[in-house]
Amino acid sequence: MNINISKVKIVVTTPIENTEKIKKAIGDAGAGVIGNYSHCTVSTRCIGTFKGNNDSNPYIGEKNILKSVIEDKIEVQCDIRIVKKVIKVIRDVHPYEEPAIDIIPLINEEDL
Repeated sequence: MNINISKVKIVVTTPIENTEKIKKAIGDAGAGVIGNYSHCTVSTRCIGTFKGNNDSNPYIGEKNILKSVIEDKIEVQCDIRIVKKVIKVIRDVHPYEEPAIDIIPLINEEDL
């Protein structure tokens, strides 16, 4: 079997109030295209936890205090050729100084 990775799934968490802005920016950058549709994403409500150190600049919470926040996890498919562009856009519009971004390779159905 020869597997060609041409798409990835990008996953990022964000405060709820920033979800729509980030989804729009991701779609406008070219991610989320499935067939004849653009701006395709899925969001799941979740709870994120974090504790910034003395050098952090937390958007929510305070340094050195463990914080739990209700967030949205946004998932989107992305063509491998524009991943770096989409990641840059996410970092540009995301309120966190260190957003958690996962890049997961996807297998094409035709390769199975």
